[in-house]
Amino acid sequence: MSGSRISSSASKIEGDECMLSQAENQLLTRAGPGTLMGELFRRFWLPALQLWELPEPDCPPVRFRILGEDLVAFRDSEGRVAFLRENCPHRGASLFFGRNEESGLRCVYHGWKFDVSGACVDMPSEPAESNFKAKVRAAVYPGVEHGGLIWIYMGPPEKQPPLPHYHWCIQPKSETLRVYKWMQESNWVQGLEGNIDTAHIGFLHRTLDQMGAQRIPGNFNAPRLQLIETEFGFVYGGRRDRPEGDYYWRLTPFVLPTFTSIPNPVWGGGGLFVIPRDDTTSWWFTISEPMPAYATTPYVDLIPGTWRQTRNRENDYMIDREMQRTYNYSGMVTNRVQDAAVTESMGAVYDRTREHLGTSDLAIIFMRRYLLRLARQLQEGIEPRVLSDPRLFLVRPVHIYTEEADLRPIWERDHAEHLRQPVAVPAG
Repeated sequence: MSGSRISSSASKIEGDECMLSQAENQLLTRAGPGTLMGELFRRFWLPALQLWELPEPDCPPVRFRILGEDLVAFRDSEGRVAFLRENCPHRGASLFFGRNEESGLRCVYHGWKFDVSGACVDMPSEPAESNFKAKVRAAVYPGVEHGGLIWIYMGPPEKQPPLPHYHWCIQPKSETLRVYKWMQESNWVQGLEGNIDTAHIGFLHRTLDQMGAQRIPGNFNAPRLQLIETEFGFVYGGRRDRPEGDYYWRLTPFVLPTFTSIPNPVWGGGGLFVIPRDDTTSWWFTISEPMPAYATTPYVDLIPGTWRQTRNRENDYMIDREMQRTYNYSGMVTNRVQDAAVTESMGAVYDRTREHLGTSDLAIIFMRRYLLRLARQLQEGIEPRVLSDPRLFLVRPVHIYTEEADLRPIWERDHAEHLRQPVAVPAG
C-alpha cells in the first residue's frame, strides 16, 4: 500500500476566510435528510451501536436516532443487523415495541412483519390470498459488525463503500480495546472543533501543579500550528518549542467524516468520533487501545437508562470550586465532563458570526472550509477520495521530541513506517 499523497499545506488563514456567515453556519451544522452535510455523512459507514446493545439473535430491538432520523435496529434469527425506520409503514406505530422473532421484526399493532431487507414477509391482518404484502416495504439501512461496533450506511445503495480499515478495526481482537458511547447535548460541529483544538489541553484539562511545573517546558500553552491536507482528510500539528533547542510535536490526524486520533502516550492508537444525532445533539464514540491497567473507573458515567452523562448542565457538571482553587484548572472531573461543560455551554448550535478567531484556531478554520468544500463537490458528483480505498483510513497520531521544525517530514516519515507494519486486513 502506498502512503497518502499530501496534496496541499496551510499554516495561516487570515481575514474573511476565518469567519463563517450565518448561511454557511447553517449549512455546516445541519445534517438531516436532504441537507448539504447530511448527504456527505450518508456516503460513509458510521458508528451507531455498541455490540452489547444487540447481543444475540432475536434480542430486543433498539431505538436509535442518527442524522435526524428515528430508527429501530434489530438482529434477526441469523444474526444479521438492520436499521428500520421506526414507524411501521402500515399506520405509523413504533416498531420499537415489535416482536423480534423468526427472522423478522413484527409490529405489535397489526402483526405486519419485516425482514432485514425491509420486505414485508407476513401480513396476518390481510386475506390469505392477498398479494398486498409484496407491495409494501419498510425503509431500511444496512448494519454490520466491525471493529467492536455496529455500523450503519445510510446513503445510496449503489454508492455503498467498503468498510473502513481504521487501525483498531483490523487488528486481532483484544481484551484491552475499550469502546465508549454517550450523547452530548450540542451540535456535532462544536464537539468536533474541541477534538481538533490542541491549544485547550494546556488549560481545560490540566491540574494546577502541571500549570505551574510545565512538565513539557516551552510554549506549551501557545503551540505553533501547521496543517497539511491528505487523501483521508488532514493532519495538523502543534509544535511546542523547548528550552533545550528542540521541539515537542503533537500530530492529530482528522479522518473523514469526523474521526480524530488524538496523541496519547497511555491510551494508544484509538480516537474519537462525533456523529450528528440531530441538529442539537450528537453521539460520541471513544475507542481506547490499550486501556491502562489502573483505569478501573468508568470513562463516562451515565444516568442509568440514558446516554446522558451524570454530570450535566442541570447540575452544573458538579463543579467543585474548592477543587478548582486547589487542584485543577476547571474544578470538574475527567476530560469528558470538562469538554461537555464548555461545549454545551455555547448553546445547542453556536452562532459562529460572533467569534473572534486567533492563530490557535487554524485547524478549526480549515476543518469548516474543508467539509463545506467536500459537501459542495459531492453535489457536483465528486466523491471523497477516501471512500474508494479503505486502507486510507489506516492512520495513527504522533507525539515526538525532535529537532525537525516542519510538520511534513515528520508526518511522512511516521506514516510510512506505520504502513509498513503488518496488519490483519479483514476479508472483503
